Amino acid sequence: MNDAIDFFLDNQPLTAQKGETIWAAAKRHGKVIPHLCHCDRPGYRPDGNCRICMVEIEGERTLAPACKRFPTPGMKVNTESQRARQAREMVMELLLADQPDIARDEKSSLLAWAEAMNIRTRRFSRRTDSPAPDASHPAMAVNLDACIHCNLCIRACREVQVNQVMGMAGRGKETRVVFDLEDPMGDSTCVGCGECVQACPTGALMPDTLVDGETGQGARLSQSTVQSVCPYCGVGCQVDFHVKEGRIAWVDGAEGPSNQHRLCVKGRFGFDYIYSGDRLMLPLIRREDRPKSGIPTILPHASDWQDIFRPASWEEALNYAARGLKEIRDRDGGEALAGFGSAKCSNEEAYLFQKLVRTGFHTNNVDHCTRLCHASSVAALLENLGSGAVSAPFDAALDAEVILVVGANPTENHPVAATYFKQAARDGACLILADPRAHDLSVHADFRLQFTPGTDVALFNAIMHTIVAEELHDTEFIEQRTRGFDAFKTHLADYPPEKMAPVCGIDAETLKQVARTFARAKTAIIFWGMGVSQHTHGTDNSRCLISLSLLCGQIGRPGTGLHPLRGQNNVQGASDAGLIPMMYPDYAPVSDSAHQKRFEKFWKTRLSPTPGLTVVETVQAMAAGGIKGMYILGENPAMSDPDLTHARAALAKLEHLVVQDLFITETAWFADVILPAAAWPEKSGTVTNTNRQVQMGRPAVSPPDGCRQDWWCIQEIANRLGLNWNYTGPKAVFTEMAQTMPSLDHITWDRLNQEDSVTYPCPGPDQPGQAIVFAKTFPTPDGRAGFTPSVLTSPWELPDEEFPFVLTTGRQLEHWHTGAMTRRSRALDALEPGPTASLHPDTLKALGSGPGEKIQVTTRRGSIFLTARADTAVASNMVFIPFAYVEAAANILTHPALDPHGKIPEFKYCAAQVNPLSN
Repeated sequence: MNDAIDFFLDNQPLTAQKGETIWAAAKRHGKVIPHLCHCDRPGYRPDGNCRICMVEIEGERTLAPACKRFPTPGMKVNTESQRARQAREMVMELLLADQPDIARDEKSSLLAWAEAMNIRTRRFSRRTDSPAPDASHPAMAVNLDACIHCNLCIRACREVQVNQVMGMAGRGKETRVVFDLEDPMGDSTCVGCGECVQACPTGALMPDTLVDGETGQGARLSQSTVQSVCPYCGVGCQVDFHVKEGRIAWVDGAEGPSNQHRLCVKGRFGFDYIYSGDRLMLPLIRREDRPKSGIPTILPHASDWQDIFRPASWEEALNYAARGLKEIRDRDGGEALAGFGSAKCSNEEAYLFQKLVRTGFHTNNVDHCTRLCHASSVAALLENLGSGAVSAPFDAALDAEVILVVGANPTENHPVAATYFKQAARDGACLILADPRAHDLSVHADFRLQFTPGTDVALFNAIMHTIVAEELHDTEFIEQRTRGFDAFKTHLADYPPEKMAPVCGIDAETLKQVARTFARAKTAIIFWGMGVSQHTHGTDNSRCLISLSLLCGQIGRPGTGLHPLRGQNNVQGASDAGLIPMMYPDYAPVSDSAHQKRFEKFWKTRLSPTPGLTVVETVQAMAAGGIKGMYILGENPAMSDPDLTHARAALAKLEHLVVQDLFITETAWFADVILPAAAWPEKSGTVTNTNRQVQMGRPAVSPPDGCRQDWWCIQEIANRLGLNWNYTGPKAVFTEMAQTMPSLDHITWDRLNQEDSVTYPCPGPDQPGQAIVFAKTFPTPDGRAGFTPSVLTSPWELPDEEFPFVLTTGRQLEHWHTGAMTRRSRALDALEPGPTASLHPDTLKALGSGPGEKIQVTTRRGSIFLTARADTAVASNMVFIPFAYVEAAANILTHPALDPHGKIPEFKYCAAQVNPLSN
């Protein structure tokens, strides 16, 4: 069936595709009709209110907006008739009449179209009652005297990002754009995504860095634009870095497959950390008379180094760094060394780093932040599906009837991914939210399961019990695609909802309703976060979610699947590249002799068959004296590890510590030598996001003179250890990676440079890659997925009379990981300048405290002091603390107990006490 429509545009035959407007068809054929209120990007519906795109249609009395009108067969459209042109010109004159004398954006779409239409003079007087400027937001300048009421900002906020902050108030000439209940933007519920700024065609909304604070004049003027990838979360948004005079001036969202032009506050306004005065500009070596001891109790600054370190040349620093590592290796063996890599680095850097540890140190003691993030999820996925990656991208939520989000706070941790969840819920999908915290996504949910912390297994076993008991499971899928169901069915008999309801805190009838809703859906998809994985039973939690998906056959089709939302921008890629202690690249077990021999042959060296130590195990070995030297690339265990007092003491015991980073991080405070690295916008390399999309990062600006590329530093140390590497750059490293990693089949550097993104697995050089996997088989020896029963176990440390609260930790929207980058971003630090502890308002009242007052939070491992924040999303016996603040490092409090399978710490649960401080 041919859905094409033939019509005429300016007397020329044209063909419109199904669902294409006159405007879109014209653009596809090379003619762009003037437009202001129309945004030609995914998620934006045409509105037709600016009247700049009016065209004349033969036989019709009135003009029609081209952005909203759909052509019909034989329709004759005239864009250049005198009537159409005059109408557009008059509208433009009227719009210009209300513009301020000083352009809020000299490069705005409004002024560009006025120039194109040759309209330079004003015949009409402008209104005199212009709105006052609003400078209340740290990142965005609001000058509504330039607003033309096109409503693009409102559609950007309410329909694309689904944030419901902006709207219109008033009538007639009093009509105006407002934030919430006419609050200043900085006082509203605005989350700072900046979608409205990117959409605004006049400069009424602008990045504040582009606006003169005195005159209000601004200009989106750049000398070059470089497309790259956001350096923050695992969503992997593509960005356009706009560069002026050698500096990044502002950032827009690019048309990447995961973000479709969207960004969050970090991706849009958090780029200026690279210009922080705290940047390391030269290598440093610890002074001989300065022993390793405590770290500053405020964010360490570059100027602090002079009392502890001395400057060194690159040659001296590299020689010193390598010599200390080599001496320990030659004296005590490779097992006395370890390396921590970073998910903030590229695939190429991750690959080189793990190769250095394995071939230069002769040990598998290499790990990175996946151990503190989704290690238990990966362990369960590998065990039951044969693959540790997601089975479907997060935008598959748009094709799902039911979306289950567990132990995740995507509106803060994966904001752009959350836009797809919110859009799907708005359009009719059933959203089930299961989390001990009732966060912002709750307002979009049909079911809000605020269950008792640490009882995930009870909750999901009860749901699966109902599905089996009521025979709602997919028997055909189970028989043809899985194994172990009979034993699993027997196991579920012990978990009826009536029995589990008192345990998990969700009534039995609700559990049954959720079970029926999920099982009866034609398509259902599951997303989970670190609220599932960061437990001593995190692997069991993930096993439950995998089993739920298999039980209902909800995998391998559009709108179905399993997706652990990955944390950092390259945590998927770094794991794929082998930056984990028990796996070579592409998850080849180091204990498998066949894989060992394959990599020994390829790397031309002997390799250890013994799995290495994970992050926390390495810290324990440091404390015990077994690990004597380390090379840490971009990681910050002095902030990210549990029981920080113990972890920092262990770092201080190291005989030789090499740290490679952008700043003097809390970890660098314990270093013997510090190597200043290039930041992400300053280098080339690929990264792999949570969707399995391998993407190209490009340098927008040059690094400071004293800084070097991470891959170069790794190679220089490798060669000083006798490895004789001669890589010419990231492209050469990627080429080698592709020879060892089947996941990169048909994905080349040149292809990525041209296409920006390719999903793995990719079946051919001209194929886009498979977003949905496991359609017919699973990558297991028998091609089947497995059910693994999960037994209910208690968290490692339960509340008691002395420590009655449950402490849970996590991230904030504005700050990332340990805050090394975001706390050095002006806007982000202004939005969240200091540490807080969130408690329920009733709990604060019972404690005799209130919002904004100081409190002390204590566990059996230490105490920290914070500002109280009232939060109804937190249960009455809980306290939530973000872990980005060195002044009140949450991980001083957390427990180092590990999941036995994923070896991940229990960050999400320990016993605590909260005490108000007298003012």
